[in-house]
Amino acid sequence: MNQNNFSLGAKPKADIEIGKTSNPKFWQSPGFNFIMYLLFIFLSFQVWQGYDQAKQIEIPYSEFLQHVKNKEVKEAVVTEKVIYGTLTVQDEKTQKPKKFITTPLWNLDLATLLEENGVKYVYRRSSNWLGNFLMNWVLPFSLLFLLWGWMAQRMGNMSRGFLNIGNKVHIHPDSLPKVTFDDVAGNEEAKEELRETIEFLKNPQKIQRLGGRMPKGVLLVGPPGTGKTLMARAVAGEAGVPFFNISGSEFIEMFVGVGAARVREMFEQAREKAPCIIFIDELDAIGRARGAGPVMGGHDEREQTLNQLLTEMDGFDPSTGVVVMAATNRPEILDKALLRAGRFDRQILVDKPDLDAREQILRLHARKLKLAADVDLRVVAQRTPGFVGADLENICNEAAIRAVRENHDQVTMKDFEAAIDRVIAGPEKKHRALNADDRHRVAFHESGHALVAETVPTGEPVHKVSIIPRGVAALGYTLQLPVEEKFLSTEPELKDQLAILLGGRVAEEIVFGEASSGASNDLERASEIARDMVTRLGMSPRLGPLVWGKRRELQFLAGQEQEERNYSEETARLIDEEVKKLVEEAHQRATEILTGQRELLDKLAQRLEEKEVLSGSEVEEIIGKQG
Repeated sequence: MNQNNFSLGAKPKADIEIGKTSNPKFWQSPGFNFIMYLLFIFLSFQVWQGYDQAKQIEIPYSEFLQHVKNKEVKEAVVTEKVIYGTLTVQDEKTQKPKKFITTPLWNLDLATLLEENGVKYVYRRSSNWLGNFLMNWVLPFSLLFLLWGWMAQRMGNMSRGFLNIGNKVHIHPDSLPKVTFDDVAGNEEAKEELRETIEFLKNPQKIQRLGGRMPKGVLLVGPPGTGKTLMARAVAGEAGVPFFNISGSEFIEMFVGVGAARVREMFEQAREKAPCIIFIDELDAIGRARGAGPVMGGHDEREQTLNQLLTEMDGFDPSTGVVVMAATNRPEILDKALLRAGRFDRQILVDKPDLDAREQILRLHARKLKLAADVDLRVVAQRTPGFVGADLENICNEAAIRAVRENHDQVTMKDFEAAIDRVIAGPEKKHRALNADDRHRVAFHESGHALVAETVPTGEPVHKVSIIPRGVAALGYTLQLPVEEKFLSTEPELKDQLAILLGGRVAEEIVFGEASSGASNDLERASEIARDMVTRLGMSPRLGPLVWGKRRELQFLAGQEQEERNYSEETARLIDEEVKKLVEEAHQRATEILTGQRELLDKLAQRLEEKEVLSGSEVEEIIGKQG
């Protein structure tokens, strides 16, 4: 589907894993932590009290009475067992008032008798050796031991949480709803190949009796969002075996050796639960070709993890029923050792769905929706070429959200149309009001795209034209609906596409005598198509059927490419001339088409300015199919 945006110099952008759970132990509960906290406070208070009492000097009770008579007691605290306080006499060492503690003799008659006879006496309580032993030795050391264990556990949890050291394998429990191939629409060829893997898991003797072995590894390759992870879960659901799931990025940590340890642990768990499936998502995170980037000494964490994975896949017996599945959308950067026979024996392509597959996916996701009678999922599938399963699910969800917003009882076709427009061009900017001049210019710009698209021989039918601002910078757009799925483009089709892209700018030049910045996105796309025609598709007679330049991925900026020139400056000059020639020819074609149909251009722009949105049938009615 083609989309031509009137922009302000910018191009608009358009399965919960559950781990195995268990009941927490008592010492792992918050209540235990609270008890430990209280004990810690109590122990701290006892230690502080003991430290404070250590500063007090124990004196005989008779000496205390003498201090009282001499008025040398500054303050005193009398308890049932002891009397403590501060004297007015200073300590010779600290030059501060002395602190004392004494055990009183509450028999006043005996105390008076002893004092009258000049006896220096001290009262001592009876010793409870068992209580003293428990209070002074057993309890403090027990509390310290429990506190030490609690702190060790907390530090262990913090290290696993902060540094992510620990097991990251997710085991999907049997209580989850099983995913089967009935939940995966499209990709029939991939499902057919995976059914063989399921048969080997269920009945490994079937191939062993002929001397063969079941595949060790299955690599799912395809663009993002095509359902590779869902396909792996469907294999596990069909086979009825445990499903181990981990992402490739979860192997890598800041400490060398952690990733390799996780690989060993994962395969050990898998052998214990065989037959089972190990699924590694985003394999390229650890499987990148060794030596492709800068490493320190050649032994970084990622390479150690990859080496351990290669060793484990070589070491386990395929007869045990452990199948390793992995998914990646960048197979070209994987290490060749991963892709050799005996490791990932099978590579299965999970590609973007075609028209029929998109319709099946839409029906699958629309089962939960309450659809109106006017909904035609075939048309929705036709309007979404190049969309993957995740995009189609998002469209169904956006349609349901819009139906709720509009207070509809059912999800209508208009809801689906609005959802598609939102995903492709961004949300409507209803509050971004255009002034009369800009609105007039945008109407002619989009009318130029639509009229050229309906005129050129290979142009796809116009499905909708709008001048309602959308997204970040799109002030309008023209959508074309492909008649049928196409996987190849001929030279005439590409030249027609160039003319359609330049139709908006040409319409502005004809009507207003000058172009605006709104055609920046159109010019960018036209330049890319023209350069690819010259340098990569061999569609230039002067340069011949050759590929000029070599595109390679940037090592530090994944997902971006840069072109490596392998041609001379003279060839570069010829390439620039041929690209410019193609764009100028397309500009001239669009000018001839719109000049010859100026009346239709004015009529279409006027109607578009009045209604803001025109459907494909309204466009055909206006131009009368005369182009």
